[in-house]
Amino acid sequence: MATLSVDPKNGFCNETKTFFSLRPPTPMPPSDEPLSITKYVFSLLHSVMDTKKPGSDTFLINSSTGDSLSYPEFLRRTRSLSLYLKTHYELSKNDVAFILCPPSLNVPVIYFSLLALGVTISPANPLGSNSEVAHQVQLCKPKIAFASSQTAHKLASLPLDTIVVDSPDFVSFLSTTVAGTGGVLDQVEIKQTDPAAILYSSGTTGKVKGVCLTHRNLIALIAGFHHTKEQTDLDQPEPHPVSLFTLPLFHVFGFFMLIRAVSIGETLVMMERFDFEGMLRAIEKFKILFIPVSPPLIVALVKSELTKKYDLSSLMGLGCGGAPLGKDVAERFKEKFPHVEIGQGYGLTETTGAATRMIGPEEMNQYGSVGRLGENLEARIVDPVTGESLPPGQRGELWLRGPTIMKGYVGDEKATVETLDSEGWLKTGDLCYFDSNGFLYIVDRLKELIKYKAYQVPPAELEHLLHSNPKIADAAVIPYPDEEAGQIPMAYVVRKHGIDITEAEVMDYVTKQVAPYKKIRRVAFINSIPKNPAGKILRRELINHALSASSSKL
Repeated sequence: MATLSVDPKNGFCNETKTFFSLRPPTPMPPSDEPLSITKYVFSLLHSVMDTKKPGSDTFLINSSTGDSLSYPEFLRRTRSLSLYLKTHYELSKNDVAFILCPPSLNVPVIYFSLLALGVTISPANPLGSNSEVAHQVQLCKPKIAFASSQTAHKLASLPLDTIVVDSPDFVSFLSTTVAGTGGVLDQVEIKQTDPAAILYSSGTTGKVKGVCLTHRNLIALIAGFHHTKEQTDLDQPEPHPVSLFTLPLFHVFGFFMLIRAVSIGETLVMMERFDFEGMLRAIEKFKILFIPVSPPLIVALVKSELTKKYDLSSLMGLGCGGAPLGKDVAERFKEKFPHVEIGQGYGLTETTGAATRMIGPEEMNQYGSVGRLGENLEARIVDPVTGESLPPGQRGELWLRGPTIMKGYVGDEKATVETLDSEGWLKTGDLCYFDSNGFLYIVDRLKELIKYKAYQVPPAELEHLLHSNPKIADAAVIPYPDEEAGQIPMAYVVRKHGIDITEAEVMDYVTKQVAPYKKIRRVAFINSIPKNPAGKILRRELINHALSASSSKL
């Protein structure tokens, strides 16, 4: 970059047609140094714990039972489980462990223990169907599995075992000591390029894929967060962070936020089963400062009257990711909760969950944007037709390159080659643009654009408008086949409880605010919009429903 002409306002280089990060470069451990994400994060945690105030060493709290786990106990259990697994199972470096567990105080212990051994972890949705789980197992080819008594039946026999984590046996694994070891596990030499995790992409654009992330990917991500936090804390030290965790730990957003929490010694209040009022109750009871959320939760906070029943004054910030958040919803949230900042971010499983984010109040006022390019990353906006790289203000497919980009898709070389080019650029499939100040805006998924005659209609834009209607609780827009136009925008709408709104009212509401080609031309009412755990709309389900039985209820 030193020899390139890079615009200091937006990071764009005219010579290379590349956007560079405006964040200061993050110092990283040498890439050839043997280092696991567990060892790296624990070294950061120890430096934080040395400066902590007495009584602030709680790591996890179960919001419903009040059970808790301190950091010293977490570290002890992690070492014990690593030791037990190393001495009782023939686990080798790069073996895969499949994890099918509901959220609990034990899940982080399992993750960090296995990662310390160089075992690749592959967490999956415990609510997945038998066929979904079978497909994931086929992709990652595990030697061992960790499951609960409710999920173990979904797993076929594996080469080593399926360990049931809510059994008395498992509890005994957490207090293992072996004579002569002093409780210290022999060091397993782990290269940073070794695989750390296989996470599953949302599958909204075809069959679910297994995304292989390395220890280096995770180290690069955490180094960026940690370095930025150190710089921010010098300006304005924050109170001890207490976060509420509503995210699934098997999803990349929850996965990397968990690892980040450990690296900064954060206290996490965990919800085993999410319910909206339970979340409000937990904010009041545990004096929650921060919640990582997906956009549907922000919509619910804006529209719900229940928020008036609870003291939410401790809440300082929401980290929003997983799907685009509309500018209108963000503005209405700020009106209702003026003391709470929303920091939007953007990332994919393929980018270790992060690519852009907002830092500080000034950036957080850029409603509608997902922030600026993360540390050590480069980006391009590429015209999907010509392949030309575009300057600020122009829309195209977002390409990303940097140390957090995945190794590839396991067992799918074709998909890897289609997504990662020979120079290391990841093609995100998202239609985006950077503005003149380097803020990224997501327009929509390229494959989800509705082709109305010669025009392209982004469903997300129409969904944001529908969310701004006080009579509508939730909405999704899909392409519906039309002989004359090719496709027309169709809306699935969830009415707000106890309020009636007609098909004509929905269409008129949008018509007044958009160009004629973007009008919604078909409406169906539905009880709830199907979404994945990160809050992304499962459009394929709605499209199939519309085509097969448009009049029936989901």
